[in-house]
Amino acid sequence: MARIRLPSTIVIIFVTVQTGFLLFMYARYSSFMPQSEEKPSQVHILILSSWRSGSSFVGQLFSQHPSVFYLMEPAWHVWVTMYQNSAKVLHMAVRDLVRSVFLCDMSVFDAYMPWKRNLSDLFQWAASRALCSAPACDSFQRTDITSEMACKTLCGRYPFSKVEEACKTYSHVVIKEVRFFDLKVLYPLLTDPSLNLKIIHLVRDPRAVVKSREQSVKALARDNGIVLSTNGTKVEDSKYKVMQEVCRSHVQIYETATLKPPNFLKDRYLMVRFEDLVRDPLSEISEMYKFADLSLTSRLKSWIYNITHGQGPGKKKEAFKITSRDAVSVSQAWRNVLSFQKVKKIQEVCKGAINILGYQLVDSEKEQRDLTLDLVLPRRQNQFSWSSFNTKH
Repeated sequence: MARIRLPSTIVIIFVTVQTGFLLFMYARYSSFMPQSEEKPSQVHILILSSWRSGSSFVGQLFSQHPSVFYLMEPAWHVWVTMYQNSAKVLHMAVRDLVRSVFLCDMSVFDAYMPWKRNLSDLFQWAASRALCSAPACDSFQRTDITSEMACKTLCGRYPFSKVEEACKTYSHVVIKEVRFFDLKVLYPLLTDPSLNLKIIHLVRDPRAVVKSREQSVKALARDNGIVLSTNGTKVEDSKYKVMQEVCRSHVQIYETATLKPPNFLKDRYLMVRFEDLVRDPLSEISEMYKFADLSLTSRLKSWIYNITHGQGPGKKKEAFKITSRDAVSVSQAWRNVLSFQKVKKIQEVCKGAINILGYQLVDSEKEQRDLTLDLVLPRRQNQFSWSSFNTKH
């Protein structure tokens, strides 16, 4: 049988064409297959903190950004409806609600608000600039810096369906939440392929937190009861048992994220101290925005400066409001207001958190009152952060 010999150049051309055809068919086939590694189009940011830690302020830093859809503590609805349960028992319901909000599925609120409702039925809705501007409300532009008072006056009567409609039009969905006490509860969200979740863990000196909590005793009583599992009974935290749980949770979250963390946490966790934020706002906020894939606009820069350079420390009636204050004075006010006996007690129940988060204990009233003594320690190299290990930390 005669053999046909083809020139090597023809063979090469044939193989090249065949390879190209196969690659074309593979690419075409792959386009119809689900891409498990492809990230969702939206970025999801969870500001994870505790009561009276400056989280409402940080929430506003994101809320006022024109690319962000923001909700403040949507899990409040879970706790109010199921208040006879403990925080640990409610973790799963809170997590499910947060996941639904991240995916802009607001039908999850049907379980907690079964009646026909408006925007104003959502907890702290007016703190969301996205619910005060189009398409949720026609009174403001997305680039406007909105105030809660103006928003409540003009936007409260819009239907609840506008929440979901607005959410779907933003590149970033940000939730501020104070009702998670264990980072591992969030693992299913961090590994969920439908989410692109990053966590900003905001902490504050526990002594400053206690000073702030004393301005809000009645408002926190029900939450205290849930934290302490009192079967629906409201509690005043006179012995700092709630603070002990809060401090324990911050240590757990921080250590879980930094000591042998799972691979899926890589580039997904950033710890921020409130004191660093108020001392150098633009630098810290720029770092948070970079972490969240956002850019800082000139209008936001001006607003941030004004909001952190007010004349005073803030009044008691402003405990849950974002007003222009001298932010550095606010962060240090506990040193003049709290008695040394209270400070000693707080240091006893929160010693671990004070140490690991980088604050200095005081051994006397003299040290406490001496404002030239800096109790906020420089962030150490071992205070590891996935997102910025090679730069700032």
